[in-house]
Amino acid sequence: MVIDSRTMESAEEEALLGEESEEEHSELSDSELQEAFAKGLLKPGMNVLVDEAKKFVNNAEGMKQCLADFRKDLPWMERLDMTNLPAEDVLSKVEGKVPNVTNGDVNVDDDFQREMFFYRQAQATVLDALPLLKKNGIATKRPDDYFAEMAKSDQHMQKIRKKLISKQMMMEKSEKAKKLREQRKFGKKVQVEVIQKRQKEKKAMMNAVKKYQKGMTDKLDFLEGDKKAGKDSSQGPKKVSNKKGPNAKRKYKDQKFGFGGKKSGKKWNTKESFNDVSSFRAKVAHAKGGKGGKKGKGGKQNKRPGKSVRKKMKSRS
Repeated sequence: MVIDSRTMESAEEEALLGEESEEEHSELSDSELQEAFAKGLLKPGMNVLVDEAKKFVNNAEGMKQCLADFRKDLPWMERLDMTNLPAEDVLSKVEGKVPNVTNGDVNVDDDFQREMFFYRQAQATVLDALPLLKKNGIATKRPDDYFAEMAKSDQHMQKIRKKLISKQMMMEKSEKAKKLREQRKFGKKVQVEVIQKRQKEKKAMMNAVKKYQKGMTDKLDFLEGDKKAGKDSSQGPKKVSNKKGPNAKRKYKDQKFGFGGKKSGKKWNTKESFNDVSSFRAKVAHAKGGKGGKKGKGGKQNKRPGKSVRKKMKSRS
């Protein structure tokens, strides 16, 4: 008689599994599984998971019980539910417009119309619910002495606050450093431009003062402010150069030294100057009231003694 070793092993496995299945807890622990694997009782393909078919139960009694629980006639204080139609569109009524949305007539694809319908419905609910809450003694506003303990402690919030402040200060410092670098980069150039501008304005003002002192101009625009003076000085030479004819300097020199040409005979009398006696003064002509010094007793004008006489007078003294 030949006995197959495989059949014996399978019989032993079935016996072992049968004994274990009879126990209350048929699941094997990790140590037992390790021992079975060491003995060679566990092999691939022995344990196959099989999905059990789902059992559908028509629990009519349970459904009726749930429906009865839903239909409990509880007071409104326990439910706090409201079913309202949207409030009246007061704005369109005041403006004399016909409201676009009526009750139930809402285009679901129009986002603005839909959201406005929800808003008006919530508005109507609030207007109806507030009187009911006040009637039942439910406060809708937080009292003045209301105290709610925070989820995080004050120490923790102080740490967060310090961290945020330090972070903000670091950002401000970095921004200041960046601006300083930019200023250093262009500071020298700006400083040179400012100095040149001041020197130019100063030079223009001094030229204007000199011209006024010499009588070349009677304008006092340079006294009205540095801005206007600088503007006039910067535009003045351009305007003068664009004009035809001699400039102010040339005119002043022509008036002082003449216009060139023939010089001889310019002091000769003409017919007009001979007949013009408007500048004649009798006192000056007869030496009766001139600009000279004081006259003595003899009517002669006192004269200053000569140099030699003055030296003798000094040596005598």
